[in-house]
Amino acid sequence: MTVESIQTVAVIGLGTMGHGIAQAFAQAKFQVRCFDSIATVSHSLHQRVRGNLHQMVDAGAIHQEDVQATLDRIVVCQSEASAVDNVQFVTEAIAEDLLAKQELFLRLEALTSPGTIVASNSSMFPISQSAGELKAADRAILTHWFNPPYIIPVVEVVPGKKTAESTTDITCQLLRTIGKHPVRIHQEIPGFLVNRVQIAMLREVWDLLEQGVASAEDIDEAIRGSMGLRLASLGPLQISDFAGLDICCKVYEQLITELRSDTQLHSILQERIDRGEYGTKTGRGIYTYTPESIEHQQAQRDQCYLALIQALSHQNKES
Repeated sequence: MTVESIQTVAVIGLGTMGHGIAQAFAQAKFQVRCFDSIATVSHSLHQRVRGNLHQMVDAGAIHQEDVQATLDRIVVCQSEASAVDNVQFVTEAIAEDLLAKQELFLRLEALTSPGTIVASNSSMFPISQSAGELKAADRAILTHWFNPPYIIPVVEVVPGKKTAESTTDITCQLLRTIGKHPVRIHQEIPGFLVNRVQIAMLREVWDLLEQGVASAEDIDEAIRGSMGLRLASLGPLQISDFAGLDICCKVYEQLITELRSDTQLHSILQERIDRGEYGTKTGRGIYTYTPESIEHQQAQRDQCYLALIQALSHQNKES
């Protein structure tokens, strides 16, 4: 199979990530067949995608006429079998349950054509765990997207021990075709790349909040207006070069023993979890939300992401 032969893709699992992945493929003019075992999630798919698309219209990222054309390419199917019938690429985005993923991949192997690539969007389980028991594990691969997947460019691509090189190459080519930036990860380590960096940062941020070093609002403002801007432009390793590796080493040696380094979950988080305060999904987390504020802040977030991507795109072209 070649990337040019891929005309129709399938997405299984249509929650936070799945619906956005389906949208990303549809915006790139692929026919997308979708399925979710929860009927209400399937039924709301077009409504959620339509809302995303209208926000992109408001941000000037797409044209109004693109909205219906994109929605028309997304088909909600009544079963897994009908969703993956005669497709060339499948992405699963079901809940992070290893047994459920393993069972799904076994079903997908039986339901799909021998040349169909099957990808997992897991942020936790490497493909060697999810699809290691397949007879044809050479066509299984991990593609780790980031939220919101219809906007964030990077997708981590993590082949397993049995993944064929052609599977990896075609997957990377396909992601580039839909405007994504595939980053190949060469080892199946827990958390892959981005989540490991993110958790390392969050451990210290949560600790600073727990110690009362600064308010939640000030911590977010400080990171957004410093590291956040720099990281979007250069990345941490190039930032180190510009700062001077000698200076970075001195700061590292001075601070490293002062940083939180244990594996205990912070009490400031555990207390919230125990109270059922999970963030926007429950209306309260670190901050408090209303349905209206969530919708407003999500729209602002997406418009900011789109503006940053546009600015960085111009920067890359000029360089």
